[in-house]
Amino acid sequence: MHKNTTIKAFFALFILTVFWGYNWVVMKNALHYADVFQFVALRTVIGAASLFAIIIALGKPLRINHIPTIILLGLLQTSGFTGLLMWALVEGGAGKTAVLTYTMPFWVMLLAWPLLGEKLRGWQWLAAIFSAMGILFILDPLHLGADQFSMLLAVLSGVSWALAVIVAKKLHKAAPELDLLTLTAWQMLFGSIPVVIAAWLVAAPAIQWTSYFVGAVIYNALICNALAWLLWLYALQRLQAGVASMASMLAPVIGVLAAWIQLNEVPDNSELVGMVLIGLSLVIISVVSIKKHTQIDVAMGQD
Repeated sequence: MHKNTTIKAFFALFILTVFWGYNWVVMKNALHYADVFQFVALRTVIGAASLFAIIIALGKPLRINHIPTIILLGLLQTSGFTGLLMWALVEGGAGKTAVLTYTMPFWVMLLAWPLLGEKLRGWQWLAAIFSAMGILFILDPLHLGADQFSMLLAVLSGVSWALAVIVAKKLHKAAPELDLLTLTAWQMLFGSIPVVIAAWLVAAPAIQWTSYFVGAVIYNALICNALAWLLWLYALQRLQAGVASMASMLAPVIGVLAAWIQLNEVPDNSELVGMVLIGLSLVIISVVSIKKHTQIDVAMGQD
């Protein structure tokens, strides 16, 4: 019975990473039909609305506390992370943006030192070196290109995501009773407000409501937000967080391959080296996380 549950959790996680991975190509193509802030506003508002609809359908509570912290989480997770990665896609390649954005675990590891008091230990130092080298290989500061600003935005997107993770960790410690789905819906709603304001203030051509663009909005709002979060929560309830994080690393790999095949974004040698180094770093971080959680579980079992 336990084996079947684990298999189902991994299958849910695999479907999730396919959705998220291929979405880099979908988001890049969607920007041909709308301004970046218009698309992000549609994605986040409809995504939040769909999550609230699921909460009501499941009979979960809508009321929340710790509103200032959840607003901060929304600004980092939705406004910062989603807004910056979409802005990065305007000029940058989908594959490189995906890889640089998924440096999030590296930034969590670094930022957790001053913000959570969690010092780097052992293999984490090697992971930090690999990630830093990988970012430098992809950015290639000695040969600055037209997409340098885009890649910087992608890195900042990963940093914003990491800060959101740290805020979420602190919030979970302060209020472990908070329902994750309700928390996600509210932070997405709060985080969508600055994006909607930006879409209203920034002059842009009218949206081209083509069938592809409508499909991209539906795919992002309903599949990559509502359904993906349900799959993520289902997997997290049945797998260790470190295992789930490692499996989710398939998303940027799919993003790079899909961009290579569909958008003809062929990474050069420097970018490939950088991607491999970042991949190795994320594997190390995930293995360390799995080992840490396993030791905690064993200690709790002995108690």
